[in-house]
Amino acid sequence: MDTFDEKKESKETEERKEGRHTRRWVVTGGLAAAGAGVLAAVRESGAPTPATAQPAATTTTTTTKAAVPAGKTTGTTTTQSATTTSSVRNDFMQSRVGKAPATPPFMVKLPIPEVKEPVERLNPAPGEFPVEDEAGRLPHQVWHKYPPRKFYELRARKGSHSFHPHLPEQDIWGFDGILPGPTFVANYGEPILVRIENDLPDNPTGFGSPEISTHLHNGHNPSESDGFPGDYFSRDKYGPTLTRAGKFKDHHYPNKLSNSADFPGTDGDPEGALGTLWYHDHRMEFTAPNVYKGLAGFYLIFDGLDTGNERDERTGALRLPSGVGKYDIPLMFQDKSFDSGGYLYFNQFDPEGMVGDKFCVNGKIQPYFSVEKRKYRFRALNASSLRFYEFYLVHNGADQKFYHIANDGNLLTSPIYTDRLRLATAERGDIVIDFSKFPLGSKVYLVNRLEHLDGRGPTGKRLTPGTQILRFDVDAEPKEKDESQVPALLRPLRRAVVPPNTKVRRWEFDRENDLWTVNHKLFDVTKPAAIIKQGVDEIWELQGKGSWSHPVHIHFEEARILTRNGLPPPPHERGRKDVFELKPGEVVRILICFEDFVGKYIMHCHNTIHEDHHMMVRFDVVK
Repeated sequence: MDTFDEKKESKETEERKEGRHTRRWVVTGGLAAAGAGVLAAVRESGAPTPATAQPAATTTTTTTKAAVPAGKTTGTTTTQSATTTSSVRNDFMQSRVGKAPATPPFMVKLPIPEVKEPVERLNPAPGEFPVEDEAGRLPHQVWHKYPPRKFYELRARKGSHSFHPHLPEQDIWGFDGILPGPTFVANYGEPILVRIENDLPDNPTGFGSPEISTHLHNGHNPSESDGFPGDYFSRDKYGPTLTRAGKFKDHHYPNKLSNSADFPGTDGDPEGALGTLWYHDHRMEFTAPNVYKGLAGFYLIFDGLDTGNERDERTGALRLPSGVGKYDIPLMFQDKSFDSGGYLYFNQFDPEGMVGDKFCVNGKIQPYFSVEKRKYRFRALNASSLRFYEFYLVHNGADQKFYHIANDGNLLTSPIYTDRLRLATAERGDIVIDFSKFPLGSKVYLVNRLEHLDGRGPTGKRLTPGTQILRFDVDAEPKEKDESQVPALLRPLRRAVVPPNTKVRRWEFDRENDLWTVNHKLFDVTKPAAIIKQGVDEIWELQGKGSWSHPVHIHFEEARILTRNGLPPPPHERGRKDVFELKPGEVVRILICFEDFVGKYIMHCHNTIHEDHHMMVRFDVVK
């Protein structure tokens, strides 16, 4: 295999190293200018302690001792049922905020994001080229080949939101003013156009920046509709990769399979069909605060195998639990911090990032969800800034098993019958839980046991009993017969084959001189770090340096993991993926090929704090 030679870039690399501090001050200055209102509200009155939530009737006492050197242990969390020792590392800066009001769990019903409905027409009518009042994007590449059949309007705007009855109702930013944003339900072979309008306030206070660039995460989309970080816009501002400001920007989503060239009969490879996607803001340098403030939602897509109909009698239909919002439930997990007044808190000046001590599902702190005694499909999304999760299903103190059927939006070849679901930031995991085995009146808990204290990543410890994030109340018999199923074969997938003489590119994710880098460089929005030939397989070697975990996300195409530290990947990572967890010192080798479209795309750490501080790399796909 040929190794990609980067020695010719060594001179430029050294020049970049010499200029890092200058570039850093530019970045930090930009963040400070847009978020100066945050500092006035900060109260340095103590660090939040990760809570171990118990049922409402249980009292939890937490005692935190003084910090000790890294690698030692301190701090004890005492509960009625168990004592857990938690490690504390004091060699890492941590954001501090006043203690938030108590928020007893399971007071609020789990909200289900509304399904987005199309509109009959848009005014002005969209077209291949930017129209009046639209931001200055490039022309839609495949406008005539995949003309949109449905049209949508999506508005980023300020809204009023309640996270918990014990906290004040407060302003958030959301798509259509809600958190999460509305859920899109799409179908392969049905192209759509989404007009994304920016109605955010021009001069907001607090954290965040009112320009937007919306990324459909994991979408197989042309570059001009991908949500590139430099494509941000508002009515009077625009990013370096656009040509003018605008009230809106039209995103053309072909909803097509990848690799039309090799699969002309189906216009793409059916093995690459996706299911669970999500959309979120990707404004350069402000992704973390803008998403934290609410700019995220689900995008679900169905095909001839995963049809979204559990009574589908067509040959090949999987008949998984169906009915979006009924038995097919999107779950957006986010950790958040609140100040002593109960208002959402975020420190966008902290380059290491902050770990929240309140756990939200679909925008509510530790909600409950009433279920029938039947099977449900849950689409779990880790939309946190940097926290990792490891979920367990617990009933009467005992772990229960469930089916893990999809990873990163892709159905696995076969379901995995398991008792845990681990999600790095931005990863998705579809699971099926069969509640028919629980008696009526049962309380079943989704519990996170993975300890995560700071921006380095999870410590590797599993806490007992853990934090109860979501309660399922089994309180009804099925309204109709449950005809859903979990087949032994889900989506067939060929073995990954590496062509001879495949080019290898190496990417190192590191922290140097307090800066987040890829291959020793900061992100350059205007210059590609690599030129990728369309339709040519490559091996990318992703390496995590230092003592940080990095969930690496690649836009546009998915990849197959060949090895993790020289060994085959675990079963749940053997399908197609778009997020690759790099533990400290890990090396992950993937096989990837970019098909169908050309243009600028990015790879980045999906710890959104890291990406905002330029742990991103631009690559351009060319014919």
